[in-house]
Amino acid sequence: MTDAADILAEPRPSHVRLVGLVSAAHFVSHYYILILAPLLPFVREAYGVSYTEIGLALAAFNVITAALQTPAGFLVDWLGARIILIIGLLIGACAFTVVGLVDSFWVMVAMFGLAGIGNTVYHPADYALLSQHVPSERIGQAFSVHTFAGMMGSTAAPASLLMMQSLWGWRGAFIGAGLLGFAVAAILMLVREGAPLPAAAPVAKDGADKPADGWRLLLSTPILMNLFFFVLLAMISGGMFNYSVVALGALYGTPPAIANSALSSLLLLSALGVLAGGVIATRGTRHAFVAALGLAGMAATTLLIAQINFGTAALVAVMTVFGFFYGVIMPSRDMIVRDVTPPGSFGKVFGFITTGFNIGGIVSPLIFGAIMDHGNPQWVFVAVAVAALLSVLTVVTLPRKPA
Repeated sequence: MTDAADILAEPRPSHVRLVGLVSAAHFVSHYYILILAPLLPFVREAYGVSYTEIGLALAAFNVITAALQTPAGFLVDWLGARIILIIGLLIGACAFTVVGLVDSFWVMVAMFGLAGIGNTVYHPADYALLSQHVPSERIGQAFSVHTFAGMMGSTAAPASLLMMQSLWGWRGAFIGAGLLGFAVAAILMLVREGAPLPAAAPVAKDGADKPADGWRLLLSTPILMNLFFFVLLAMISGGMFNYSVVALGALYGTPPAIANSALSSLLLLSALGVLAGGVIATRGTRHAFVAALGLAGMAATTLLIAQINFGTAALVAVMTVFGFFYGVIMPSRDMIVRDVTPPGSFGKVFGFITTGFNIGGIVSPLIFGAIMDHGNPQWVFVAVAVAALLSVLTVVTLPRKPA
């Protein structure tokens, strides 16, 4: 089975080019995830619809992604990660271009559903490419750069989309975003072919592509525990990223400007922490230990926030420490998954496990929203700490790689 090897070109080190290409695709995926948020007021005014109706577009995107990401992982292992990644980029780019060109709300909803199909490919294809074709001594840093690029896609989306909106209207912003996906897909298609790296993991052939064997692997204890780990991580980020500002305001009367400054510092240090975590993951092998320490640090900081009304500087400092811990564990998180994945199964395993992000993204607003509705803002931070401590249990008790 040919795979991502055909995108690798001489001269070496070709894995650097691979990491750059895959990271560019990850940038696009996160950019597309946030595409509606800054443009929502303009879209709502243009179509005269409610926030609930617009929510149908986001629901279609996320539900379809959650339902089809694991099948996309099987396709990655069967057909090859490069071609599936290109197809996903083209689907998303076409969908958002149509949103900009066609004046119909229901077409927009349908196109967000189509973009959800495109969104299914990124995690299984990206991680398969990196796992199979980056030398083992560099894979931790590759994972960190990949995650960092996704964060930068989220960071770049609001400002750039609003800039395009000011120049060409919200429809032009959607078309501009579509052109970004087309450009990255074109680069992936045009890169000269080459040979696979000698350090690449061998691809299993003895039944690895049989659906029954694949599902047996996915339902094994190590894989299910990693899935639960990713659900918990999504709940941690959902609580802190989406509810910390309102919870601080309700709990301590923290002004929104201060709470948002603390959150911005958290997000910045999480991005820098990812790069630091890549160095740690590359130089060491105790990935579960690193993840456990980082998660324990996150639990400790959120419990402090739940109990102490910090001043401005101290609150920013504590939130910043949380963000750094959050970022540091990301490469180790990916290495933990890689370590329990048999060769030739990276697509399906990463596709299945990263569905935990979607599950956590669905569950966490219900939990944290209910906490706030019942007037218990302190428990936002307590719940985040509990999720972090449960995550520690998942990584320290994780069984060895399935047979």
